[in-house]
Amino acid sequence: MAEFSQKRGKQRDEVLGSTVDFLLANARLVLGVGGAAVLGIATLAVKRLIDRATSPRDEDDAKGDTTRLEESWKELNLLTATPRQQPRPPPAALSQPVSPPDPSPAAPEGPTDTGPEMSLQLSSPVPLCLTFQEKLLAFEQTHVTIPAAHVALAKQLTGDIGLELQAYLRNKFPELPFGALVPGGPLYDGLQAGAAERVHILVPLVLEAGLWSLVPGADTVARDPRCWAVRRTQLEFRPRGSSPWDRFLVGGYLSSRVLLELLRKALASCVNWPAIGSLLGCLIRPSVAAEELLLDVQHERLELTVAVLLVVAGAGPEDPLLLAWPLEGLAGNLWLQDLYPAEAARLRVLDERDAGMRRRLLRLLCGVCRRHPSLRRLDRRHLTQVVLRLGEHEADWAEAALGARFLQALEALIDSLERASLPCQLNPSVNLFGSLRDEEIDALGFALFCGLQAPEWLL
Repeated sequence: MAEFSQKRGKQRDEVLGSTVDFLLANARLVLGVGGAAVLGIATLAVKRLIDRATSPRDEDDAKGDTTRLEESWKELNLLTATPRQQPRPPPAALSQPVSPPDPSPAAPEGPTDTGPEMSLQLSSPVPLCLTFQEKLLAFEQTHVTIPAAHVALAKQLTGDIGLELQAYLRNKFPELPFGALVPGGPLYDGLQAGAAERVHILVPLVLEAGLWSLVPGADTVARDPRCWAVRRTQLEFRPRGSSPWDRFLVGGYLSSRVLLELLRKALASCVNWPAIGSLLGCLIRPSVAAEELLLDVQHERLELTVAVLLVVAGAGPEDPLLLAWPLEGLAGNLWLQDLYPAEAARLRVLDERDAGMRRRLLRLLCGVCRRHPSLRRLDRRHLTQVVLRLGEHEADWAEAALGARFLQALEALIDSLERASLPCQLNPSVNLFGSLRDEEIDALGFALFCGLQAPEWLL
């Protein structure tokens, strides 16, 4: 009987083996090498299970049942864990969303120990939803905040360039009494929004006391409330030529345009900027195309734009600070009043009782408007007026309210654009939107309205 069973088992093995060989031979043609390997493993595992179920149990084989069973489950686990290659989409469908892969074939039911790695793969990621406040703070960290090392390096380079420029002016124009050059601007007041903003070097003119007086621009033929005229006085006692600045007079007034042209030619053609740059470890080039006096500074760690500004400071603390600025028309020889120092001081006073949120809001607004081409017509002057108004009327300036104050600033700008009027806080007769055309006002209003509806668009 035992011999009969062994013969039947051998015949069954031969038939099953030939069947497996036939399947594997044809599977290699249809499924490829990888598919044939997977089919072979599955067929071998099923064959072993059938053999153990039908063959008689020997005493020697009883001891190895557990080992064989573990090997069979390992083979089945290997089969189920074998990744299936997903068909690649055609090139034309790369831009279309790809549907999620089909679930794998049915695995053995019941609890299985998949391990920590498998549980991590099966768990779906939780979508990250940020509030507008959190997105605004992230934008500030990425695009507005400047590393302290870059701030220190920019101040050092600006100071060194100022010293070199002062030495040049004293050697080139020893007859003109220039004062000590002073670096300044938003970088020195904690209002710098990103690395693209300019740093100032103020070149003060030392005017003789009693020989010059300041005339408001509204009282001149230009009728421009933004400007002032510097008039030469005491001509009957100190005739023309007794002051070194008399060579720059036009119609009895000190001309900012003539002084700008003098300094422009000197900076563009007479200063040895390559030598100064090699001494300071950077590359310095004057910007010839710009109407202002600009120096482009390139360092291995940062890039910097330095604006050289000729200034006339009054004798008293209440006197205006005047800039030689390229103006047009009848105001071409006048001096533009610089309100930035007074506005920065007012923001500093308002922020003393808070954590500096007003200045922080101003930096955010400047960074957003500079990054969007449709909003670049809104510069620091416009945004400072809005922040000053909000700072005086709103009481809550905690960090948690920064997003709400940002949206309020957008609403205030839209309201001012609808009226085409943005009066200056320190000089209400000046409309800061007066130089904008109707098309520019419409474009700014539309961009701000879209940003107010979807604030994340601005970030």
